[in-house]
Amino acid sequence: IKVNGNHLHAAGHICVLKDAFMYESPTEIADLTTRDKFDGALAIHLYKGGRLLQGSRIPFGIIFGGTDVNEDIKCEEKHRVMGAVLGEARFAVAFTMKMKELAAAEWGSIKHVLFLFYFNTGIKTTPSETFDWYRFLQNADIPTDTGSLHMFLLICGLRRVKDPLHLVDVFSDWHRKDPSVHLGIIGPAVDPLFTSEVKEKVKSAPGVHLLQEVPQDDLHAAMKRCFAVVNSSISEGMSAAILEAMDLNIPVLARNIPGNAAIIKHKETGLLFSNPQEFVVLSKSLMNDPIMEREIVTRAKDYVKKHHSWESERKAYQNLVLRLQ
Repeated sequence: IKVNGNHLHAAGHICVLKDAFMYESPTEIADLTTRDKFDGALAIHLYKGGRLLQGSRIPFGIIFGGTDVNEDIKCEEKHRVMGAVLGEARFAVAFTMKMKELAAAEWGSIKHVLFLFYFNTGIKTTPSETFDWYRFLQNADIPTDTGSLHMFLLICGLRRVKDPLHLVDVFSDWHRKDPSVHLGIIGPAVDPLFTSEVKEKVKSAPGVHLLQEVPQDDLHAAMKRCFAVVNSSISEGMSAAILEAMDLNIPVLARNIPGNAAIIKHKETGLLFSNPQEFVVLSKSLMNDPIMEREIVTRAKDYVKKHHSWESERKAYQNLVLRLQ
């Protein structure tokens, strides 16, 4: 979200970021836009953000989040609200062609079928040069004998749709047989109740650790020191963590869902697993085949440079905002 703001600032716009969870109704947003004299708005997530812009006095655009098109669409009331929001929007942005097609199939009857855009997320990684990897491991009670350590990092907001517990039991069994493997789960506590479940589960899972959140620059530096980055989500729009790992030359193991399969070609730019057992099999093959690992990260880095240029994303957002004038 911050990146979108930076793109707009760079074009001379004043951009104010607001958290949709802080607001209950469109009236509150209407009061805000009137009081502060905003000229336009961009809502991220068709339901969570978009519902607050219904009846807006200012023009707005929508950026699909992922769960809106993949999950919320199944709820009749949310589906109705999202259709109404799209009926008022100037444009909508999807991060994968599949997501664009899904939205077009669901709401294609909207008379102007707005301008439905598809462009890839731009990626820019900024690993800190002062990050202390050993302290990071010590804080998580992970052995710092890094010569034999194989650290897998699962980066996600702690909520059910990200399914961070999907691999815990199988990974813990694997760790008992091979103590060099560790799984770190890191990300904001988006759902406090679910976060408590994760903490409880991890307590009794040797080799699995819930890590303290760190600033993005430190997270990028930590990713560089890991063996692989993991994604076990039930649903994804387009995972920034996967793309960042690719940019940092770190292999990715991701659950085989449409959002992940849109950016990972199995055994070419990453590895896709369909169940926890397959995750372990693929992880072992990666550990035992450094040539395959090197080829995967090289192709993945090339893919990100070609298809997820930060500069291209910047131009796309700057052009889109002109549609709000």
